[in-house]
Amino acid sequence: DMEAMFSLRDTKPAFTDRESAMEYKPEAMKGGTDITFHDVEFAYPVPDAQADKQKTRPILRGMSFNVKEGTTVAFVGASGCGKSTILRLLYRFYEPDAGGVNLGGTDIRDLTAESVRKSIAVVPQDTPLFNDTIGYNIHYGDLSASFDEVVEAAKKAHIHDTIMSFPDGYDTVVGERGLKVSGGEKQRVALARAILKKAPIMLCDEPTSSLDSHTEADIMANLKEVGRDTTTIIIAHRLSTIQDADEIIVLHEGKVVERGTHWELLAQG
Repeated sequence: DMEAMFSLRDTKPAFTDRESAMEYKPEAMKGGTDITFHDVEFAYPVPDAQADKQKTRPILRGMSFNVKEGTTVAFVGASGCGKSTILRLLYRFYEPDAGGVNLGGTDIRDLTAESVRKSIAVVPQDTPLFNDTIGYNIHYGDLSASFDEVVEAAKKAHIHDTIMSFPDGYDTVVGERGLKVSGGEKQRVALARAILKKAPIMLCDEPTSSLDSHTEADIMANLKEVGRDTTTIIIAHRLSTIQDADEIIVLHEGKVVERGTHWELLAQG
């Protein structure tokens, strides 16, 4: 484990901030959380076992779209069309190979990665949990928040009543990687964390895939409530998760092929 830790520490980042990079302060910008992709090209590196070089697997092929501040936009499309890659580029895990990603009208490469990440809350498909209390795992969204704020976030994520049914309540230890809680409970912890962070941008990757339809409806209603002051991007396969989005963007082979509200897309066939 120590060797693995030192190996991780020695890993060089794929990119570093530009010397001229500035702090991302959405509240000080007009349209501070507008998100724009302009002709973005991106390919994942694929190691070639038979040659001493790397091949690439193209994912985004001239991707262009814009998400206006304060709106909720859903992305749909077949596996491999680039939905999750969009989130990874926004969170600065990768840089685009060509084209540009703008936040608040500024190229994301001209902003420090730390300030961008601080302004984004993520609800991942697979939620990492610490072998600690369920209260701590929610609190991790914002360690400066009070316990009352943790409880409020849990209520909005519809997990408070479940937590109170545990013998130790918020002091219940979730086990290694959260093995003592269900997939749906993990997902609601992730939502509570994101709600607690109060970030101006929220990225949701299949946020309700492990939930029953009744809980999903409750949570989507709360996400809409939270999202009034938030720019939200949702990736989902379930129609019920996305039909109330302000706009649905349909992707195919790394490009935008259709966009509109649920009813507009139905009318287009």
